[in-house]
Amino acid sequence: LDLGPASIAIVPREAEARLDLLCAELRPDEQAIRRLQRQMDRQRRAANPEHYDEQGRVKKRGKGAPRWKQSRGYQATRRRKASRERRLSAHRKSLHGRLVHQIVSVGNTILTEKISYQGWQKQYGRSVGLRAPGMLIAHLRRTVASTGGTLIEVPTRSTKLSQYCHGCSQMVRKPLSQRWHQCPCGIGPVQRDLYSAFLAAYLDPAEPIPSCAQYVVPWEGAEARLRAAHERVKERANEGQVVPRSMGIPRAGARLPQSRSEATPELLFLSRRGNVEAWKHRPEPPVL
Repeated sequence: LDLGPASIAIVPREAEARLDLLCAELRPDEQAIRRLQRQMDRQRRAANPEHYDEQGRVKKRGKGAPRWKQSRGYQATRRRKASRERRLSAHRKSLHGRLVHQIVSVGNTILTEKISYQGWQKQYGRSVGLRAPGMLIAHLRRTVASTGGTLIEVPTRSTKLSQYCHGCSQMVRKPLSQRWHQCPCGIGPVQRDLYSAFLAAYLDPAEPIPSCAQYVVPWEGAEARLRAAHERVKERANEGQVVPRSMGIPRAGARLPQSRSEATPELLFLSRRGNVEAWKHRPEPPVL
């Protein structure tokens, strides 16, 4: 596995590879929640005018400061907001459970990198708060333990899967904006998350340090599977699904003209005589 704040790459040794948006079916109604938050703020201010200064800022509280009062309307609005968040949490939990069972059905020995999810919260707070990758790993750990499997979390400092190339055994640091692995030795281009998941699939759990000998034979059949997985991501993006840029599609859904002679929208311009003319097609280049 290669888990990201908003995506997950699954590359087993034999079955097809996958690159999916984490909890893609999760659709929070952010506008409704934001309206409830604003309503709660208005109700809180109306019930506690002594806690705000003339500019509407909260006063500093001392030892003898009065307690905050909560009106019945405020409590009702808070319950409505909590109910929406509870339904969202239940939906996310069900999506996690379905994904975990799909992963366990592929194999009972799962390798992934050990990640600091608290660090992710500081950098990708909104995405991590919505999709909860840490909760997914916790659910996966419990399910694997109950089915007799093994979940191995290898340290990123020793493996460095996102920097390693099995063709030349070199470690090259890549910025997060670089989502493709392509090495002068001939490996690639291949999507970065899929390649990291492929490297993790063939690590030795006893000594999780990648080496060239581990990947020579598996790469012959895995390269086509990784490309096919990314082609499926392109198809979903062209169908209208919103995918993060970490999947290697910077302009999802954008299409270029099929040819340079393709018809363009009408261009109106004012000629020297003041007449308005319209060009519906691009002019042919002059013959020299």
